[in-house]
Amino acid sequence: MLMAHPTVLRNLVEQYEALRVLHAENGGQEARQRMDDVAYTLCVSTGTRDVDSALVAARHRLPGARPEDDSVLSA
Repeated sequence: MLMAHPTVLRNLVEQYEALRVLHAENGGQEARQRMDDVAYTLCVSTGTRDVDSALVAARHRLPGARPEDDSVLSA
């Protein structure tokens, strides 16, 4: 399986989280579609089938990840 570069994964995670907040605040269709697109890309990039699993997998591949508690150390 091809692995996405950590920089790409970090960018996708940040985009998804920002879009989730935007969608929660104003619920626009455009934000929802973009969020779905980023979620799909995260799933493909991590080899997962749902966005929650994709987010966990992406975070585990980022520098500073601590597998024992699913957190990421700040740099």
